[in-house]
Amino acid sequence: MSAEESKAGHFIAAIIDEDRREGKHGGNVVTRFPPEPNGYLHIGHAKSICLNFGIAESYNGECTLRFDDTNPAKESQEYIDAIKEDVSWLGYEWAGPVRYASDYFERLYEYAIELIEQGKAYVCSLPATEAAEYRGSLTRPGRNSPYRDRTVAENLDLFKRMRAGEFAEGKHALRARIDMAAPNMNLRDPILYRIRYQTHHQTGDNWCIYPMYDFTHPLSDAAEGVTHSLCTLEFEDHRPLYDWVLDNVTPPCRPRQIEFARLNLNYTITSKRKLLRLVDEGYVDGWNDPRMPTISGLRRRGVTPAAIRDFCEMVGINKVGGIVDMGMLEHAIRDDLNQHAPRAMCVMDPIKVVLVNYPEGDSQQLTLPVHPQDPEQGTREVTWSRELYIDREDFAEVPPGKWKRLAPNSAVRLRGGYVMTCVDVIKNAKGDVVELHCEYDPETLGVNPTGYKPKGVLHWVAADTAVDVEVRLYDRMFNSENPDGDKNVDFIEHLNPESLRILTGCKAEPSLVQPRADMAYQFEREGYFFYDKEATETQGLPVFNRTVTLRDSWSKISQKN
Repeated sequence: MSAEESKAGHFIAAIIDEDRREGKHGGNVVTRFPPEPNGYLHIGHAKSICLNFGIAESYNGECTLRFDDTNPAKESQEYIDAIKEDVSWLGYEWAGPVRYASDYFERLYEYAIELIEQGKAYVCSLPATEAAEYRGSLTRPGRNSPYRDRTVAENLDLFKRMRAGEFAEGKHALRARIDMAAPNMNLRDPILYRIRYQTHHQTGDNWCIYPMYDFTHPLSDAAEGVTHSLCTLEFEDHRPLYDWVLDNVTPPCRPRQIEFARLNLNYTITSKRKLLRLVDEGYVDGWNDPRMPTISGLRRRGVTPAAIRDFCEMVGINKVGGIVDMGMLEHAIRDDLNQHAPRAMCVMDPIKVVLVNYPEGDSQQLTLPVHPQDPEQGTREVTWSRELYIDREDFAEVPPGKWKRLAPNSAVRLRGGYVMTCVDVIKNAKGDVVELHCEYDPETLGVNPTGYKPKGVLHWVAADTAVDVEVRLYDRMFNSENPDGDKNVDFIEHLNPESLRILTGCKAEPSLVQPRADMAYQFEREGYFFYDKEATETQGLPVFNRTVTLRDSWSKISQKN
């Protein structure tokens, strides 16, 4: 069966289909998502989450959530809680309780003893610098450690004393005895355990030796009955070690590691170490800053779980690495919000309009749809009165060619309201336009005007019912497509100084007094904006983050190609 014919439609599913036909694992499919709790999840992790949980769903299998918590120096409960929230928010439910690699520490220790007893692991006492030199290079084979031929009894004694805390950090390490001349550097007697005196967030001070990832991961997979261990391509060279570990102990099951291309997005950094630097050095407002590529940052910006899942499906699963255009993500976000986002009007840079022929003190309620293509979302009320606000950019005293907005003696329609014509322009002593006087046509509500054709439709709000809001215009965090591409230039140098612009004095329609907190709004003619509850509590007035603009440049480019 080809990948196209397989249930999930990609090469991993084709492999699983073949395994099932051969009766492996009794036809069961068990996957896992194994994040390290040393940072927040980002858009790259979303691809892995969607793949692992999606595969399990496709085959009525299970996907576990297991934290690879073997390095307590960089891990915290904050990260654990954030990761669980992100996975749940994306719409996935893990099988059984949350697992931790630390759940298996005692079992892993026993497996290490098993390797020592077979003569396949030994305690090495080389300092780190010398151990690196003995390891060789890609063009030069390594050399055997002078401690490689210690007896089984000596290795068992030293390893047990390592656990008992008798030695300083770096004094000893447990290494696999494989082949110091192996072309694959990962097989050159890799470290299995190192000494580290660090309180662990799950086990406290019970351990002072911690297993390495390449030893922990296959055995944790086996302990959980994982059938297919899905990893990104950088682990392809680690697969021989993954298999070696499982082949040389007695695991309860035999998982199969399969690699796929990771998600790389232009204008983005996804290194957790570098994202942490942005947070620690104050370049962003925490891990959930809306400019961050973290799932929590995307959530605060107003991106929906459906948009992220759709994006991951658009990217696909393959073995070919590459850079994905940020425009593809923006297209997925925009496409989802266009279908579901309620509409509202917000004037970013207001200029007052006085309808000179509208009665003073009078007003009327106009009914507009919440979503023009979805009647089930209902309607909203806006006030029409003598004084209104429009956006300053929608007026030109001397309009350029093909101008479709307001100008002296020209007419425009106001969204859901009447047609009006500018009859006078009021300026201050400096010659700046401060107010527009217009006449509205009372016969044009909801009908095409007769006698003249307005050149455009503008958004607006009534001055007496407008809500003061703050709008934050977020853009791409970096102004370079590959901010980490030049190793001679600090990626910080590529930060976009225009990645955040804060607009105050904005005027919004009254439906935004108590805005929805579960879905971004389409501010008509402006883009999609999401209510930021966290920032609102600080600012004391509603704050809206721009999720994405209305323009879809990627879709146009992809259609041309």
